[in-house]
Amino acid sequence: MTAQAVANAAYVAAALLFIMSLAGLSKHETGRTGIRYGIAGMAIAMSATVWLTLSGEWTDSTLLGLGLLVAALAIGAVIGLWRAKVVAMTGMPELIALFHSFVGLTAVLVGWNGALHAKELTPTLAAVHSAEVFIGVFIGAITFTGSIVAYLKLSAKMSSKPLILPGRNLLNLSALVVFVVLTVAYVITPELGLLIAVTALALALGWHLVASIGGGDMPVVVSMLNSYSGWAAAATGFLLSNDLLIVTGALVGSSGAYLSYIMCRAMNRSFISVIFGGYGIEAPSGSDEEVGEHTEIEASSVAELLSNAKSVVITPGYGMAVAQAQYPVAELAKKLREKGIEVRFGIHPVAGRLPGHMNVLLAEAKVPYDIVLEMDEINEDLAGTNVVLVIGANDTVNPAATENPSSPIAGMPVLKVWEAENVIVFKRSMASGYAGVANPLFYKSNAKMLFGDAKDKVNDILKAL
Repeated sequence: MTAQAVANAAYVAAALLFIMSLAGLSKHETGRTGIRYGIAGMAIAMSATVWLTLSGEWTDSTLLGLGLLVAALAIGAVIGLWRAKVVAMTGMPELIALFHSFVGLTAVLVGWNGALHAKELTPTLAAVHSAEVFIGVFIGAITFTGSIVAYLKLSAKMSSKPLILPGRNLLNLSALVVFVVLTVAYVITPELGLLIAVTALALALGWHLVASIGGGDMPVVVSMLNSYSGWAAAATGFLLSNDLLIVTGALVGSSGAYLSYIMCRAMNRSFISVIFGGYGIEAPSGSDEEVGEHTEIEASSVAELLSNAKSVVITPGYGMAVAQAQYPVAELAKKLREKGIEVRFGIHPVAGRLPGHMNVLLAEAKVPYDIVLEMDEINEDLAGTNVVLVIGANDTVNPAATENPSSPIAGMPVLKVWEAENVIVFKRSMASGYAGVANPLFYKSNAKMLFGDAKDKVNDILKAL
């Protein structure tokens, strides 16, 4: 059996492990197993690549290639271990967006390499190769700059408000038309100037597409960029004739697109509008003006409410992650359940800034899976709940989504916490959420504000209990 045949068999095994990894990650109970499958698949894929390099004829170029491969693995391992150690869970969304940018940049570089070192091919195959190069560079460049903008927005290094340029929808559509024209021209006559033009066009389009999307839709954007990075990897696989890259790229691309579609439905957003940078969505008309007077409450009073309650629902948000309050929250839930009080968690599909962010945090704090419910599972029960604790959530519990047709989040499904008997909102201040929309919940008669660091306040409640 040749070295290439062995490598291909290893790639098939790795691809199967990646598929099993996705299947495992679809449920809380099998999440760890899914991660192990993914690690095993990646280890096999990298080992096969090293094997291919070592099995070739030993020449100066082989030694150079091996040296570069070892250096890349060592550098990547050091950076990966370092980032895994220092990045908190709250920093994961922007870190993942940054990872996507590297995938996009890789696709651009591989595409340019394929153009500059094109093999002698028949006219038909040469045309196919040119199309692969052009499309791969286009997708990669969009992913690169789009991911950079997502990183800047998620890390608060750039305003989360959407960029509203005059005729922005026309700009996006025009860019796509120009891309199609340039692709046809490049397939007919593969000139370097056309490749430079499409690279510049895609870099600008990627920046504009994501900059045009507001902070409230960033979780969908991250998921969509994940899909883009998958298609960029698949395009790279075609250029390198690597079956594993093609399969895994298609897996990531299709799963990311489907997840984005599910999230768009959960947020009442148009899938097409997110892909095309907010196409058809008007500029936000909401404001941060107060809509009443809020009522404050102390931790001791919250403890008393909880002690007298029969049912409690906790709805966490990104603020809980920032405060790292998941551990005292888990302890609070445990103590209340020991008192015979029913405690459940209500998770909005886009709670936090990354799909599944809150679920991971709660699992990390050992919260039982069976009391962590999705929005659709808990919403109908909120009206019969004695106390709802809103810890760090804002936009996902905003009644403006159902009560104000002119709100930027109008129509977005939310957790209807205001229907409960008592609502306690944990916040540092009265500031609006990430989407920049005022929240009328804070001023409702059954809602009270508990100001301060969420972790400290939950600990104060525990002491009072």
